[in-house]
Amino acid sequence: MSFRDVEDLLAERGILVSFETIRQWCRKFGPGYAQRLKRKQGRLGDIWYLDELLVRINGQQYLWRAVDQDGDLIDILLKPRRDQRAAERLLRRLVRGQHQEPFRIVTDKLKSYGAAKRTILSEVTQDTRQYANNRAEVSHQHTRMRERQMRRFKSPRQAQRFLSIHSVVQNLFRVGRHLMRSANHRFLRSRSFEVWRTVTAA
Repeated sequence: MSFRDVEDLLAERGILVSFETIRQWCRKFGPGYAQRLKRKQGRLGDIWYLDELLVRINGQQYLWRAVDQDGDLIDILLKPRRDQRAAERLLRRLVRGQHQEPFRIVTDKLKSYGAAKRTILSEVTQDTRQYANNRAEVSHQHTRMRERQMRRFKSPRQAQRFLSIHSVVQNLFRVGRHLMRSANHRFLRSRSFEVWRTVTAA
């Protein structure tokens, strides 16, 4: 939802604030909430699917993304190039954040991945088969949707900040509704809300 949508929802409940106030709340409290959620979620999966997406923000930028075998987003990185240096930066960031190396990485045939893997993850196997990386490519759809709703990101810094925070929250509430019985879905949704209340009350 846009900030103006949230303004209308709050107004319907008798809370009168402007959309600019809501934007400032997000900037002030969002990073702290994301950090607490990251600490609670701990380590994610040990198979990393890596991909990059062209995003036009004041020119040309590449959004590097890593998701695990469960579809949870591990991390993102926005860089102006998709060369070996950018791929190495992503891998170092992932290893530092997860405190471990993966069992396997799955990528497309971009040569930057292979060069970076030999430097950072020399003992890890790499899968470059056709269609093997569909999980990472599909995860880009949510970014495109948010980009359209926000009428494009205004700067690389804004995009990095917003997408990093939003991805952590998305991991919490993405419970695979279509893969389970409704009772199980309601249970997992309630558990997600309980975690959210704990994080936001701290």
